[in-house]
Parts: sequence; C-alpha cells; structure tokens
Amino acid sequence: MEQAQTACGTCPSHHAGNLIRLGVNMANWDFVVALAGNPNTGKSTVFNRLTGLRQHTGNWPGKTVVRAEGGFSYGGHRYKLVDLPGTYSLLSTSQDEEIARNFILFGQPDVTVIVVDATRLERNLNLVLQVLEITDRSVVCLNLIDEAKRHGLEVDDRRLARDLGVPVVPTVARQREGIPELIQAISEVASGEVVCKPHRIKNEPPALKRTVAKLVEKIETIFPGLPNARWVALRLLEGDQRIVEAVQSGELGDLNRADRLDEERLEVAQ
Repeated sequence: MEQAQTACGTCPSHHAGNLIRLGVNMANWDFVVALAGNPNTGKSTVFNRLTGLRQHTGNWPGKTVVRAEGGFSYGGHRYKLVDLPGTYSLLSTSQDEEIARNFILFGQPDVTVIVVDATRLERNLNLVLQVLEITDRSVVCLNLIDEAKRHGLEVDDRRLARDLGVPVVPTVARQREGIPELIQAISEVASGEVVCKPHRIKNEPPALKRTVAKLVEKIETIFPGLPNARWVALRLLEGDQRIVEAVQSGELGDLNRADRLDEERLEVAQ
C-alpha cells in the first residue's frame, strides 16, 4: 500500500483539490483514467470489461447525471476508471458535455481513453480531436472493429496512430478482444513510458495566431499555471459562454489555487 501511495504522489495530474471538487476519491489508487466517447460506441462495454465487478455508481457533484467508477490493477499499480457521459463534443452546449470537458481539463486525468466506433470513424474523430486539444495523455480505443470488417471497412490503426500522435488500440469489447492491449497502452501512457505527440490544429490564419497568443499571455498572467491556456483562449474567442462565465467568476483561478496548495502540501509531506 505504501508503494501505491508513493506512486500516486508522484503522478503529475493528481491534484487532490480538483479531484475532490469533481467527486473523485483517489485514496489507494495510483492513476486516474477518464473514459470518453460518443454515445453508442460500446463505451459502457469497454468500461465493464476493464473494471469487471470493481465498480459503483453515483451522481456527479451538484448534478443529476449518473457517474460510474471502477478500477483495475496492472503491473503493480491500481487504476481508477471514471466513465464520462457519452457526448459528441466538448463545446459545453449540454450538461453532459460540460461534465466531460471539465473533468478532462480541470481533473487532468493521467490518461483519457476515447472510445470510437470503427464503423463511424469520421464522425467520432470530431470528439477525438477536441480531446487531443486539451490533453496529450490519451489512448484511442478503436471499438467495433468486427462490425467495420463486416461492412467491408478496413481501418489502418497504425496509420491512424501516426496521424493522431497517440496510441490506437483495435478492440471488440463484447468479445474481450483487444482489452489486454488496451490496458497495456493505458499503463504505458500513465507511466510515461509512451509519450504522446497529439495532432493539433496548426494551419490557423496568421491574424488568429497573433490574437490567440496575446489572449494566452493575458490568461496566464491572470491565472498562472492554468492547464492548457491556449484551449481556454480558443473557447473564449468562439464565445463559449461557460468558459466566459468561469473566467468572469474566477472559477478558473479557484481551481488553479487548489492545484498549487495541493502541490505545496505534497512537498511538505515528502
């Protein structure tokens, strides 16, 4: 148990204040893994295969949306898995989208697993690219690969992994195919053995780049150390009302101060 606590303490994303605010108890767990995906991609089946009977349900803090949590052990470490609401985007036009986005952005999970339907890959990649704009610690679970083959579709998972810059694992969750490989990929990203280099939009017009750079500078001045200030800047420019409110109310700063206090407590404890 001492080993697990030490591992948790050294994980870059374990800021207890943020996780507690989001309703997550990391006691006796080494890593936190978020499970994201569009509805009807087999995400719940993937969750059940990863966690088995080690799971429970409750509500997100202050929300009526149900949340499932579970866990698994691998390579001497314990992984807590948080199942995010199924959503098509992270643009905060619904409560489910806001919950998923806030957990990835503010909870900073060690790994975000994005479950996609291999038969509807183009549609699902919208969410994948949005997640990769927020975090560089991701794994794509290419589920329902058997259905894709049945429809005459072939997905080059290695090419997709190169293009996205993150591991891509083909699975047939119903049959447990690919689940061991998915667990291994999660472990490698969580431990830092595999360093992701996710695809990011780079062909922005020069005027937009300059505007984003100036806004990022202002955001980082007001909220020093804020995770992914560039993503916040882009959302502000797009008129994302929820992010605008978080900036105006100081919510972003509150979360960031909680991060720094947790790091200071950790340094003292060590």
